[in-house]
Amino acid sequence: MTDDIWRRDEAESPCIKVCVIHPEARLCTGCLRSIDEISAWSGMTPEARRAVMAELPLRGGQLKKRKGGRAARLAR
Repeated sequence: MTDDIWRRDEAESPCIKVCVIHPEARLCTGCLRSIDEISAWSGMTPEARRAVMAELPLRGGQLKKRKGGRAARLAR
């Protein structure tokens, strides 16, 4: 498997290959895009992609640290 698909002559993808959707914020914890943005990415214009990428730094604060999930609940 190669990463050639990520090396196309287009706006870069913010994907860092850590694809986990935060259950409350509904954002990918790796790239901070929404599920809809991830799904539409390949069909977006370069301008639309740049607009999303410009917003990503502002989204990091929307993710609250998870509290350990099921294992933490069982330990209480």
